[in-house]
Order: sequence, then structure tokens, then C-alpha cells
Amino acid sequence: MLSLWSFIVSDGFGVCMSEVKTKKIKVAWGITGAGDKIAEVVETMKDLQKQTGGAVEFDVYLSKAADTMLKFYRLDGEVRQSFSKVWVEQDANSPFLAGVVQSRKYAFLLIMPASSNTVAKIVNSISDTLLTNAALMSLKAFVPVWIMPVDFKENIIYTKLPNGKDLKLRVRKEEADQVRRLQATEDVYVFEDPSAVKVAFLDWYRQVKP
Repeated sequence: MLSLWSFIVSDGFGVCMSEVKTKKIKVAWGITGAGDKIAEVVETMKDLQKQTGGAVEFDVYLSKAADTMLKFYRLDGEVRQSFSKVWVEQDANSPFLAGVVQSRKYAFLLIMPASSNTVAKIVNSISDTLLTNAALMSLKAFVPVWIMPVDFKENIIYTKLPNGKDLKLRVRKEEADQVRRLQATEDVYVFEDPSAVKVAFLDWYRQVKP
């Protein structure tokens, strides 16, 4: 696996530095149907948008399950109000995110939160959904992929339901093993929680900001 910042100074970054200096930076943000930490994820992305002063534009891509999940958590309106471009998956190629990431329109693809299903498919090169297809096509084109899996390591976790109650869940070894395989994948950068993504993003942004 490459070091986290090695892609910044290489063409594996996805856009050349001269382009970064003259154009608005665009990042594709994919949301899967995993509900764990979803409120924190949305707040983190809103805060990053604010801290970059509009210099970074986040285009949002929802899986079919994510569209349902955001409505369940009553966050769909907030996402659509906070981010100007929001698309919902129709199939693995519609909207045509895979083609757009390969054309290097985006600096990188961020999938947060990523369900265990999405992680397992990416690890096993299964591209039958919008976000798994986009991730695998990104990697083929040397475009980095950042991923925050909800099932990061073997553990007992508590996730908030829309009614405020906690739901106790077990992250099994089988899910955690897939994350470990993901961490060993070239050009994939794996984060445990939204705060880790935020720190890494701001460090990256200080390197490339116009």
C-alpha cells in the first residue's frame, strides 16, 4: 500500500498540480446504505465544505440503499440542501460516475460510510453497483479511493437509531478481515471514523489548495 500522501506528488493523484492551482477542486462523495455514524458523516462533510471556503466542491452520489437510509434517518433533505449536486443510483453505470472518475474530473472518490457489502465487493472486484463500479474503475485509472467502513474491526458497536435509541451490533471477524484486505489494496486509503477522514482531508487540502 502506498503512503497516504505519496499520491499528492505523483500523477496517481488524479489531477496535475497546475490544474489544482487554477480550477475548483472536485471530490466525489459516495454514500452507501450503512446508517452507522451517518449523522456525524453528514456534519463532517458540511464542515469540510465550510472550511475550504467553497474551493472544494463535493458531488454526492447515493446508492439506492443510501437514498432509503437517509430518508429513514431524516437526513435526505439536509444533504440535498447542503450540497448542490446529488445523484441517486439507477444502476451500476447510471449516473455515469465510473466514466467520470476515469476521466479524472475528481481528485479522488470518497465512500463514507461504506457498508460491509460495499467493502467486500470492492475487495473481490465485484462492480455491480454504482459505487463499487466507480471505485474499481477509479483504481484502474490510478485515481485514489478513500473509504470509511462502518465495520472496521472486531468489536461491539452501538449505533444511533432515528428515535435516539442505541442499537447494539457485533462486527464479526469476517467483516473485519475484508477491511484488512482493503487496507492492503494499492491506492486505497482506509479510515476508521469521520474524524480521521476530516484530519486527513484538511492535511491533503493544505497541500493542494489554490
